[in-house]
Amino acid sequence: MPITDLISIRDLSPEEMEYIIFLGRQIKARPLAYREALQGKTLAMIFEKPSLRTRVSFDVGIHQLGGSSIYLSPAEINLGRRESVHDVAKNLERMVQGIVIRTFAHETVEQMAGYCEIPVINGLTDFSHPCQAIADCMTILEVKGRVKGLKVAFVGDGNNVAHSLMFGAAQLGANIWIATPPQYGPRAEAVSWALDRASLTNGAVNITHDPKTAVLSADIVYTDVWTSMGQESEAEERRDAFRPYQVNRELFALAKRDALFMHCLPAHRGEEVTADIIDSGQSVVFQQAENRLHVQKAIMIELMQHVPLEAMRPAHAAELEVV
Repeated sequence: MPITDLISIRDLSPEEMEYIIFLGRQIKARPLAYREALQGKTLAMIFEKPSLRTRVSFDVGIHQLGGSSIYLSPAEINLGRRESVHDVAKNLERMVQGIVIRTFAHETVEQMAGYCEIPVINGLTDFSHPCQAIADCMTILEVKGRVKGLKVAFVGDGNNVAHSLMFGAAQLGANIWIATPPQYGPRAEAVSWALDRASLTNGAVNITHDPKTAVLSADIVYTDVWTSMGQESEAEERRDAFRPYQVNRELFALAKRDALFMHCLPAHRGEEVTADIIDSGQSVVFQQAENRLHVQKAIMIELMQHVPLEAMRPAHAAELEVV
């Protein structure tokens, strides 16, 4: 069954995820070969949350594929208040060939995809960050030569990044460990899905509150900010809870000697990670960031290539008939 939207890595089969990574690597190696892949196509970019990497990588990516983009800020849409998700979706599907949406509530992206006849890509929600995790897996594959069988340790908040990394690791047969404070673990539904998928790919999913157990002999050590956008009022409480989960020289020394450090960025040096780790030769955080561009170009090609250029979908053609 062809991919029609990318709302979560859970929407993909392992083979589909592997293909997106394969295509991303092909695009990275030969970018000019794809410079007309989305000739004339337009991507609407709905951003309720600010971003550096997501905005730049999608904006640059669609232009490098021969298409164009239109950025829609909260002030221009005020999604769900100035105009309903349904009405925004029904307007945009007549004017563009794809939508990327970066928002707070995961349900908003699901609703947009449900209402739209054009592809919808999740640029980040409170539950999921699929483009980031696919780029993460591509980065691991580039450096380590494989993902399957590696021990991947995520230390910190059991958030959207942890969920999607867990989904991606399960899809590709890795052994992932998530270490969080007790009150900040990943959602039960996310763990349940990852466990089920890992059982089919010979992977493993482990949840712990001990960062040392998670990092011990790990091939990859990954962390994220302790306080995400929208959680600023909890910042002090979170700093107290997460302090034992800082990725520093002592914790990182428990991993394998050739372990990689990963972070989705932005990073707060001195909080979730110390400067000597994130700025070390074992850090691949900027390679991760670059790979967002290549992976998202692959996703856009896969989803948007066969969407017709005509603004009106065939389903609306009857409205134009003259009786």
